[in-house]
Amino acid sequence: MKATTTGTARAPKARSRWWRVHAWLGLKLSLFMAIICLSGTLAVVANELDWLADPALRASPAAGQSASWGTLADNALNAVPGGRIDLMERGPDPWFATTVVIKAADGHRRRVLLDPATGEVNRVAGFGSIERFLRDFHRRLMLPVAIGIPLVTSLAFVLLTSLITGLVTYKKFWKGFFKRPRGGTLRKTSGDLHRLFGVWSLWFVALVVVTSLWYLVELLGASAPPTLPLQTVSKAERKIALPQPSGADLDRLAARAATAYPELTVSRVLFPFPGMKAVGFQGEAGTTLVTEKANAVFVDPVSNAVTLKVVGDQLSAHQRIAEMADPLHFGTFGGLATKLIWFVFGAGLTALSVTGVMIYATRLQPAQAGSRSAWSVAIRGVSWWSIPALALLIIALWLTPAILAG
Repeated sequence: MKATTTGTARAPKARSRWWRVHAWLGLKLSLFMAIICLSGTLAVVANELDWLADPALRASPAAGQSASWGTLADNALNAVPGGRIDLMERGPDPWFATTVVIKAADGHRRRVLLDPATGEVNRVAGFGSIERFLRDFHRRLMLPVAIGIPLVTSLAFVLLTSLITGLVTYKKFWKGFFKRPRGGTLRKTSGDLHRLFGVWSLWFVALVVVTSLWYLVELLGASAPPTLPLQTVSKAERKIALPQPSGADLDRLAARAATAYPELTVSRVLFPFPGMKAVGFQGEAGTTLVTEKANAVFVDPVSNAVTLKVVGDQLSAHQRIAEMADPLHFGTFGGLATKLIWFVFGAGLTALSVTGVMIYATRLQPAQAGSRSAWSVAIRGVSWWSIPALALLIIALWLTPAILAG
């Protein structure tokens, strides 16, 4: 009987320690976690936000009508005299304009937005966009890659610890999937919502942890062999401007690419750059969970010869894992439908940071509350741990204009 009593006492005590770790991480790192989770949630639908904000990005799908890549290139260059095309990219859906990125004579990049059916120029825009801001902010907080990516991906360890401690402390968590939040008080509501978001987000948190850790592993030197092997280029060669194909040449090269890789639906065209003197046609060829880089064909603009063909189904296991990371992290593999699912669960993950703080304010520190509001108690609980997060936010916003200028 005595042994049973001791074992019963140890279990709650051990669970209490796990719970304290869970609460401490959720409270002290709540602001930083919320910033990263919110930016990632918005980054999932960043293209759609751009589409809503900029009428020039909107297009009316025309059945059976599509301007050739050569027509699009010529019209874009006419809109930016003296410019050089870096890449051309069709939108993620038929109702998006085609974007041509051009380096203008002043050294800055421009985005020329064109109607994909007629090739007419809708607008010449700056290089910055909502999509570019959110992706760079979420990925590296606008900091240098060597600093920003480790800083952001380190939150994967926090999420993993929170996931484990949450499962240990929430007894019979599987019963909470359909448990309706109670009303009445902020304490009850915040706690119930936190547990509800938590159990429904288990798979999503695990996915974010795995992909984030993969990004960190890549940065530390375990990245997969590139699908696009580049030639070694000297500093002197980098300064030499490579000849750009005309619109007619581009259509000829596109036809050659279609012959070499008939299964490829081209969505992106790369113009010659130092290290790769061919024109690249990238896109979709039926391979699941890959980016457009996984299916491509490169054609020499002078000889019309195919210099490289990349087939997604023929990539190594290491390369396929690397290709899977982005589609899984941002939910882009299933189009708008999966992006909306990722957006909802990303919003739920962001809400976990907020409800966790409210739990602290309403349940853990009732003695401190007194006449203060729950939010004032929450802010006192976060204390100086919010300072680094706010500093990083200010630095990121300060660096934004220069990065978006292109």
